Parts: sequence; C-alpha cells; structure tokens
Amino acid sequence: MDPLSFVFGAAQLSAAIALLNGIATTVGQGKIGAAAIEAIARQPESAGSVRSTMLITLGVAETSGIYGLVIALLLLFQNPLIALYLQLAG
Repeated sequence: MDPLSFVFGAAQLSAAIALLNGIATTVGQGKIGAAAIEAIARQPESAGSVRSTMLITLGVAETSGIYGLVIALLLLFQNPLIALYLQLAG
C-alpha cells in the first residue's frame, strides 16, 4: 500500500470520527431542552430565567459540534500530514 494512500485514508477516518461528535451534541441539546421544558412546567414564574440559561447552555453545547466540523474539514482539505509526507518523500 502506498503511504500517501494510508495518510489519506487515515485522514478520512479521523474526519468521520470527528463528525460523530455531532451525534453526542444533538443528544445533549435534546436533554437540555427537555430539562428546561420540565423546569418551566414545574415553575412557570421562572420561565425567563430558565429560558435564558437554556439558550446560553445550548450555545456552549453547539460549539462542540462546530469544533468537530472544523476539525473534520481541516483533516480533509488542509491536512498538514500530507505536506509533511511529500516533503520527506520528495
């Protein structure tokens, strides 16, 4: 097997693993939303406070999914290992 093909394959596999982070992010955001709805249902007078806390928490949780996407895109399109391999092989 060509070592460059191995680097490309490893990069694609790593990008797929990085994108699996989106599944965990989605499940976590669902749990956050469910807990907020339950809290508002129990104490409707605290809806404003719960809603603002929920939105901040959802924003923080969403960054995890975005980081996974950025890492996957970097591995696929700007992989530093390919340039290193070509430099050492050439």
